[in-house]
Amino acid sequence: MCPFPTVAGLLVVEDEKKLAVSLKRGLEQDGFAVDLAFNGVDGQWMATENAYDAIVLDIMLPGLNGYRLCRELRDQGNWTPILMLTAKSGDLDETEALDTGADDFLRKPFSHVVLVARLRALLRRGRPERPVVMEAGDLRLDPTKRRAARADTCIELSAREFAVLEHLISHADQVVSKRDILHHVWDTNVDSDPNILEVYVSHLRKKIDIPFNVESIQTVRGTGYRLTSRPR
Repeated sequence: MCPFPTVAGLLVVEDEKKLAVSLKRGLEQDGFAVDLAFNGVDGQWMATENAYDAIVLDIMLPGLNGYRLCRELRDQGNWTPILMLTAKSGDLDETEALDTGADDFLRKPFSHVVLVARLRALLRRGRPERPVVMEAGDLRLDPTKRRAARADTCIELSAREFAVLEHLISHADQVVSKRDILHHVWDTNVDSDPNILEVYVSHLRKKIDIPFNVESIQTVRGTGYRLTSRPR
């Protein structure tokens, strides 16, 4: 007897209930097992508590939008393939979806046939590989286990501090604008005060630089910050 399930399990997170029910009905007719969530909070709980083969995730959701839900699942080490849906148009939405960890993107209105084809393509690819440990000099970051260390010393970071540092280290030795960091780390629907970023950068310096007598996070006046792999 084959030990693997023959029916792929999907989670559809969509707040338009008529559309969600229609998707469930159509996908079940195509041989999928489908669970529904009508807001981001429920979607996050269901994705965390159950093992799905793929997730269909709307971006504009009450409670927790699709961008944040996707990022939080990835931060938790959940690498279930995610197909994002949106009624918006424009390359920035697609870029944001992929940057937060989505595997594919589909704009509404879409053909059911195309949706099924995209899902089957995701299932053939399987779960993406976990990200490798990120390094900048002797500073190391493990996004999967949410651990940070300089040399052999572990560093405790809050979730937001970790997210800021992760974005900086992913662009090591490059200048990253304040707007870019705010856009990726904070909710894109919130007009975040740039001063809040300065507070978190200050916290990071006190944890990853000052105790080790280095200056790896550099301020680029009028632009943003640079995390150098060769700190002074």
